[in-house]
Amino acid sequence: MRFLSEAWMYARFLRGLPRFLHDTITPEHARNALRRRLADREATLVHVAERGFFGAPRSPYRELFRLAGCGFSDFRRSVKDHGVEATLRALRGAGVYFSFEEFKGRTPVVRDGRELSVTPSDFDNPWLSHYYRAISSGTTGLGTRVSTDLDRLAIEAEHRLLLFDAHGVLDAPFAIWRPPLPSGSGINTVLRGARAAHPPEKWFTPLVPGGFGPPLKHRLATQAIVGLGRAMGARLPWPEPVPLDEAVRIARWMAEARDVHGTALLNTTVSSGLRVGLAARDAGLDLTGTVLMVAGEPVSPAKVHGIRASGAALMTDYGAAEAGRFAVACAKARDETDVHLLVDAYAFITWPRQVSDAGPTVDSFHVTHLHPSASKLLLNVELDDYGLLEERSCGCPLDTHGLRVHLRQIRSFAKLTGEGVTLVGCEMVHILEDVLPARFGGSSLDYQLVEEEDEAGLTRLTLLVSPSVPIADEREVIEAIHAALARESLAADMARAFWAQAGTLRVRREAPRVGSGGKQMPLRLMQHHRGADTK
Repeated sequence: MRFLSEAWMYARFLRGLPRFLHDTITPEHARNALRRRLADREATLVHVAERGFFGAPRSPYRELFRLAGCGFSDFRRSVKDHGVEATLRALRGAGVYFSFEEFKGRTPVVRDGRELSVTPSDFDNPWLSHYYRAISSGTTGLGTRVSTDLDRLAIEAEHRLLLFDAHGVLDAPFAIWRPPLPSGSGINTVLRGARAAHPPEKWFTPLVPGGFGPPLKHRLATQAIVGLGRAMGARLPWPEPVPLDEAVRIARWMAEARDVHGTALLNTTVSSGLRVGLAARDAGLDLTGTVLMVAGEPVSPAKVHGIRASGAALMTDYGAAEAGRFAVACAKARDETDVHLLVDAYAFITWPRQVSDAGPTVDSFHVTHLHPSASKLLLNVELDDYGLLEERSCGCPLDTHGLRVHLRQIRSFAKLTGEGVTLVGCEMVHILEDVLPARFGGSSLDYQLVEEEDEAGLTRLTLLVSPSVPIADEREVIEAIHAALARESLAADMARAFWAQAGTLRVRREAPRVGSGGKQMPLRLMQHHRGADTK
């Protein structure tokens, strides 16, 4: 039955694809659409709330609103009288929200002493029409499937077109270095480009045969989407395997495209972008005039330096697989992390969050969807990210279009990130506290995973193993972690394939570190990096 259900899902997606590819957009179209969404922002939220937050049969929000004493008419009146963000902050204070752990289904939802029945699938949008399902880049236990609707991609294509226009790369030949399905990052980028009548010329994929084998249904889906697009005349590229240690091939394409067209653009992850920059430097290639568009992990000064040393410029965006692209790079950025929040489609508030019993308090982001084609129905759902949220006028083209809310210094408090794939902490904690002690001895206090950057700026995950644990060959420890990841889930196995190829995991014989509060945490995430102020 599941096979037939998924076959029907892809059939509906492919049936909607011809119109999606036929109705291409221009910058003027994108500007007008953005202007309309900004003008209708409050009305759109009320519409989404009526249908999804209050009206959906399995809505996880209905009981929260009841406990908060807020009916739909109260919600509508508050939005009209006080605005979107003020309403969301008031609701957050009244208990209408979901923490990151609650949203992922890892902790029970308890309000007023009562445990509410909520599952991750309750957040799924039941009204999507032409969509496909992929998985998020990290392993998140339950709820890793992500539905991507063509209507959502159409809005994201408009955002991407305005981004390219603001940065002067609207007509630049571009390529992507992203994996195919079951990861949605590659095919989504291809389809967004095609919607703007400017698909990538090349689709390089770092997942190569032998390292990770996507299930047959995902291979067939990729072939069907690209094949149908090409049959319609859209220049959709086929995925071309290029492993991480052959980044120089990407650098050469960028240099050659720049020599012909005056510029070139590559869309990839932050670490893969750094690999391209380092490979160009080692090969004596000057990438001046090219642009690297990077995302998928935090941008640090070391990574930025390594990319810019090749001569390439840098821009980024910010999003989450379950929720879409939240923000795009400012063209007059204060630092390398500065992005414009896409307030026509999302509302963000921050709320104090203590990371752990002895950890710091951060201002975690809470997201609310403002468009009905979102894959998840989200209202005040906490992301595992924090940072600076500020409204200001920067004077770049995105500012003049009405996007005046900025996010900066974005970091995660709950997940490990490397090579553009993420691993949610609780999955690795299970490996550290159960799998490794059972295999090699010692206790959970003898193992700790530290996220850090090496001398080149690449993110490494260093496993600290107490010297008291008798391990003959440290490579066996890494192999054991890889094997455990392969057993966890399809998403975890994809993370394993990336990290095994990149050599992300390493072992150091050192006593695990204890925090200032005297508590030893199994994971030590990289400290928050502030970029140089370039205002």
